[in-house]
Amino acid sequence: MEERPTGKDYVGSDAQYAEVQRTMRLCAEMNTGYRTEEEVRGYLREITGAEVPETVRIFTPFNINYGGRTRFGADSFVNFGCTFLAIGGITVEEGAFIGPHCVLATEYHPEEPAKRHSLLTKPIVIGRNAWLGADVKVLAGVTVGENAIVAAGSVVTKDVPPNVVVAGSPARFIREIRRQE
Repeated sequence: MEERPTGKDYVGSDAQYAEVQRTMRLCAEMNTGYRTEEEVRGYLREITGAEVPETVRIFTPFNINYGGRTRFGADSFVNFGCTFLAIGGITVEEGAFIGPHCVLATEYHPEEPAKRHSLLTKPIVIGRNAWLGADVKVLAGVTVGENAIVAAGSVVTKDVPPNVVVAGSPARFIREIRRQE
């Protein structure tokens, strides 16, 4: 029987594996008990190694496996129970809303069984003022355009243009955003 790689081999370098372990520890601390918004932002600064604007709001529990390539824009909001698999990099731009229980997964595995234990990544961008409804899944390499709305329960497998509503699994174009005069 062929020997399979351990979980450590999925991540890559020893340094990257150590960073995942550090991030998981910080997330566990952040998600234990009540934390003020400032305390949560403090944890996020430590996790990401970057500035997190004072107007960012993230409700715990929030899980992320790798923060070094994750950025949050001013006035962005992440609701309860979200998971970011972020080794490939996640950008949540200014004013973006992410509903409860969303998963953003920058990581995936090759289809070929002999290579399936390796890890591939592509970044995700949630555009300015975009809105992901509850329980949305966004897959690796996807950009959700500015002002776009992704309906609850959708699975986003390809880029979403700006100023549209998409829904379904896989998410499909529904209509353009309505503008009130």
